[in-house]
Amino acid sequence: MTSPSVSYEFFPPRSVEGSFRLWDCIKTLSPFDPKFVSVTYGAGGTTRKITHEAVTAIHRSTGLNVAAHLTCVDATRSDTLSIVDNYADAGVTEIVALRGDTPKGETTFRAHPDGFASSIDLIAALTARGQFNIRVGAYPEKHPEADSQAADIAFLKRKIDAGATSAITQFFFEADTFFRFRDACVKAGIDVPIIPGILPVESWQGVQRFAQGCGTHIPQIVADGFENAARDGTSDLLATALATELCDDLITGGVDHLHFYTLNKARLTRDVCHALGLTRDKQLQNVA
Repeated sequence: MTSPSVSYEFFPPRSVEGSFRLWDCIKTLSPFDPKFVSVTYGAGGTTRKITHEAVTAIHRSTGLNVAAHLTCVDATRSDTLSIVDNYADAGVTEIVALRGDTPKGETTFRAHPDGFASSIDLIAALTARGQFNIRVGAYPEKHPEADSQAADIAFLKRKIDAGATSAITQFFFEADTFFRFRDACVKAGIDVPIIPGILPVESWQGVQRFAQGCGTHIPQIVADGFENAARDGTSDLLATALATELCDDLITGGVDHLHFYTLNKARLTRDVCHALGLTRDKQLQNVA
């Protein structure tokens, strides 16, 4: 069986300590030769400047293929496209185009009066430039704001039609969740790669909050397992075993690319990659 390609998501550092943690994570995971790495925006676009700085620094210093997250939140069209132009000038050719989370304290998304109304508008503008490979987000389980999963998939189809070339899913716990979603996407006429998002559980409490916010179902057996593991001090072992089993099931089902949400902590993701038989055989060009 052919080994899958991998990619990793990082978030931009907010402190000197955070910068060291990010670069340690990059140094640990880059030898697995990721197809790309992505850098997120904070909720409400709060890390716009440091995301741009992190993207360009990683691209310049390591030679990795960096995908910059870009959202519609709290920014004018001209401001957003100025960032896009700066990425192009820096040689960054990958964009993860997203609507973005609502700003803190608000419950519904409201487009900036001079900004992009939705991720579809943003994708169309990026496509018109003809300089970027555009990836988008996808929800294998119904988005909390969506009327139905069918509506989610119809919206994803519109993003693909606007020019997106692949989709990265939110995290999930069971391979069948992904396979059902993938089959529904194919039935809807979506023919671009659908990349499963994998979240090795570093913090069980944190993952429960993430799951509630994005509509991810937590199977009872997983919840019980982490509650027992917390008492036994075996949470990391359980997290590695569950993520490895999930990835193995996905690979057996034909998945050839895995995207890991690292939370800027490399250890569990590294251990899962090792358990899958992936080799660390590539070195960074340089780490500033």
